[in-house]
Amino acid sequence: MKKKGLILINVLVFSVIAITVTTALINWAAALLKQTRQIDASEQAFQIAEAGIDYYRWHLAHEPTDYTDGFATTSTGPFIHDFEDKSSNVIGQFALTITPPPIGSTVVKIKSKGTVITYPDISRTISVTLAIPSLAKYSVAANDFMRFGAGTEVFGPVHSNGGIRFDGVTHNIMTSAVDKFIDPDTGGPYRFGVYTTDSPTDPSPPSAVPDRSDIFMAGRQFPVPAFDFIGMTTDLSSMKADAQAGGSYYPSSGKEGYHIVLKTNDTFDIYKVNSMTNPSNGCKTDGSFQDNWDSWTINNQSSLGNHPIPVNGVIFVEDHVWVDGHIDTARVTIAAGRFPDNPSTRKSIIINNDLLYTNYDGQDSIALVAQGDISTGLSSENDLRIDAAVIAQNGRVGRFYYSWRCGVGYERDTITLFGMIASNLRYGFAYTNGTGYNIRNIIYDQNLLYSPPPSFPLTSDQYTTISWDEIK
Repeated sequence: MKKKGLILINVLVFSVIAITVTTALINWAAALLKQTRQIDASEQAFQIAEAGIDYYRWHLAHEPTDYTDGFATTSTGPFIHDFEDKSSNVIGQFALTITPPPIGSTVVKIKSKGTVITYPDISRTISVTLAIPSLAKYSVAANDFMRFGAGTEVFGPVHSNGGIRFDGVTHNIMTSAVDKFIDPDTGGPYRFGVYTTDSPTDPSPPSAVPDRSDIFMAGRQFPVPAFDFIGMTTDLSSMKADAQAGGSYYPSSGKEGYHIVLKTNDTFDIYKVNSMTNPSNGCKTDGSFQDNWDSWTINNQSSLGNHPIPVNGVIFVEDHVWVDGHIDTARVTIAAGRFPDNPSTRKSIIINNDLLYTNYDGQDSIALVAQGDISTGLSSENDLRIDAAVIAQNGRVGRFYYSWRCGVGYERDTITLFGMIASNLRYGFAYTNGTGYNIRNIIYDQNLLYSPPPSFPLTSDQYTTISWDEIK
């Protein structure tokens, strides 16, 4: 009897152990199955979130300015869509939140949250930034030969469709569309497409191109494909139409032009320029190589009031225009031109005083687009800063030659340009005999590539992905 009792106890013990182990195995298997299903649901949610991003990329390809998913609303979302499997069964949803670009920018932010019906508490969220690149991919781009003298320091890529002589210091790549050329300032022999005369002077082709990392810190390349300067020189007639439709348009002043002063409260003061100060007779007859002897110095002006920067950010002036001032979280394009286009009546933009941003992270953006030239005048500040993308459609960006006979102001100290330069003709703020600005600092604003000012030319109408991230 004792043995039978012992067997019963053993059976009970092992039964309990077996039941416990089996229960644990079943619970573990159930937990593992649940975890597997949750992992599968999480992966499905991720795929659904990605589908939301793909959907809105497709949507923007067909409606590039629709940031409300086709709804007549000012809401940024969420815009919810069912997601179906191949059998047309709804298995989940994606919810889209769209952040539209600031005025003039092309940067669109899309947040897509994916969920599945079987596990509604599980979700995955993806954030993507899309943008259309603009043509502002250089700190300086020219359709002509360029010469940068000693005292020039450039931060940003530089390109010319002609040749480049560079005797300063550049921190980025420098390129030319030609493999060799004859320098118009010195004549023969042929020079490399990008060359320097800083000692020791580059040899002439077909010699090997020396490594001048002291000058070209990121190197030089030539020949490379020509830059589409026609695309860079924005259609001014379209800007005029934009200004007349929803911006600020000013016809001919009947005098010398207009003076615009930008303000940090999103407004601008505008003046009619009644007269300019003429340079001295000695300045006019000193035999230099410029054709236009205007000193671009305002002598008398009358106020036309203070006005808000327009909603679409475009100000068009059918006359010469002087521009200066200071902005704070504003985006504005100021254009000058007269139609029909005639070389004798083309209009220019003059910058004699500082034109400044408050924020250098892309919140502030200015473009100056001139049918003719963009110039600094005889009375421009001794230490001048220009924060803007400046485009001379048919002329050049720079300063006229003013000799010592022109009086005070012919020689200036420092000019700093933060933004980019596009010049159809030869750029320059200094001359070889010491006139103009002795120190020239050109700093590329990389925000211009994807977040340019209003109506700035773009490379295409298709969005590209510039950032992708999963939000935890």
